[in-house]
Amino acid sequence: MSKLKDNIIAQQFKDKKPLITYICGGDPNLALTEKLIPCLAEAGSDLIEVGIPFSDPLADGPVIQAAAQRALQSGTTLKKLLISLEKLRDKIDVPLILMGYYNSILNFGEERFARAARKAGIAGVIIPDLPVDAAAKLPVYLAEEEISQIRLVTPNTSRQRLQQIASQSEGFLYCVALLGTTGANDQIYPELKGYLDRVRQAAGKLPLGLGFGIDGPEKVKKIIDYPDGIIIGSALIETIQTGGDEAEMLAKAAEFIESIKAAMPAAAVK
Repeated sequence: MSKLKDNIIAQQFKDKKPLITYICGGDPNLALTEKLIPCLAEAGSDLIEVGIPFSDPLADGPVIQAAAQRALQSGTTLKKLLISLEKLRDKIDVPLILMGYYNSILNFGEERFARAARKAGIAGVIIPDLPVDAAAKLPVYLAEEEISQIRLVTPNTSRQRLQQIASQSEGFLYCVALLGTTGANDQIYPELKGYLDRVRQAAGKLPLGLGFGIDGPEKVKKIIDYPDGIIIGSALIETIQTGGDEAEMLAKAAEFIESIKAAMPAAAVK
């Protein structure tokens, strides 16, 4: 695993609380994705998660499920997505993270995926349905390509499990803020501070990113003091979809990101 101080993703947490944004690759098509990612970076996203569209995204609510269906209907595949992201490698200066389900990667080929992700400039990978103790070779292949594997924890993850997961996560630890699927409701886990304090004891210096259920500036203001970074996905996708055409979609995305950044004041910097 990469040393924390040298990790390109962890560096985004060094002097600020970063905004991490999620979009589904290929939603509604790859041409827009190639324009949307630079737009998000320019508007203030510090890290960008790009979802690999999948027909049965178990951890995702209806908004991201619909986004995945639009992407699949437009012909997006993992291979095509990686080719598109490679085009952006020298056009943006924020780390890109791929988020997807293990079946997609297994079908593509674990070693082949790691090599292709490195070629595309991917800094990290999140796989919600690959347990930390699974007998998979992917972590080895990712390490060989110097790609961080970011792990997830939830409010009901046991203390022992927390330590195991944190010890194998790189860049940051993805803390799910609610019990359920992302975008499914707007209720943040009521004991958020205690939950993150417990995670922090296991994670040590590993930064904590908080996601699932964060839908706008007001909620960000309420929780900004607790995590090391904020992750927003479903609310961004919903906002983009309110645009009537491509130009308006990009404008809506930029406006939304700017509103979130405005809710993350200098006082939030560690």
